[in-house]
Amino acid sequence: MASLPLPPDYADWLATLKSRIGRAQQRAAVAVNQALVALYWDIGKEILERQARQGWGAKVIERLAQDLRQAFPQMSGLSRSNLMAMRAFAEAWPDAAIVQQLVGQLPWGHNQVLLQKLKSVEQRQWYARQALAHGWSRAVLLAQIDIRLIDRAAQAPSNFAAQLPSPQSDLARATLRGSLRLRFFELACRRDGAGLGGSAGGTHNSFPTLARGRLRLCRPTGSPRSGWR
Repeated sequence: MASLPLPPDYADWLATLKSRIGRAQQRAAVAVNQALVALYWDIGKEILERQARQGWGAKVIERLAQDLRQAFPQMSGLSRSNLMAMRAFAEAWPDAAIVQQLVGQLPWGHNQVLLQKLKSVEQRQWYARQALAHGWSRAVLLAQIDIRLIDRAAQAPSNFAAQLPSPQSDLARATLRGSLRLRFFELACRRDGAGLGGSAGGTHNSFPTLARGRLRLCRPTGSPRSGWR
């Protein structure tokens, strides 16, 4: 079979399209990650506030984990241990602006490393900024903490917190893998295809999903018509 004659600029066009697709994938992954970390922070904040008001403990969190996993069987990250991690995350970062501008741009695994390995807020912020600036994977972040890089390096400038990591960086790949693995955004609503707000007959408190490139909301599995709380 004769080879197909291609336009002279085909190779350059293909390379351009590949680059655009890669950057679009990364931007989508970053958006998913930011939404997920913001959700985790919000859940953790509500747990803290309700515990302070109502005085309940770990048994309620265990029941909450069971009910959430039943409502969202395809969503990972709703275990008792991860709910406790959300609580610790919200307690460590009470300022929503810091979450949005800094740690919310890191994958959840990176944030767990920061909380588990570092006690100082200042150190956590410093390593978070370095991870964003240099595209560190979680393994690299761990290694840099273990060798106490902060003690051997000058304070890095903070104006890169909102920069998008390179599609080739370890952090970018970790963010993309995490957004796919967590299944936070499902491709479609499996139950009945209800979009934003559910069916025409009711309003639902729902989590966002990504379908056909657009955000929409899906009702939790088994949720009543009157809404889920």
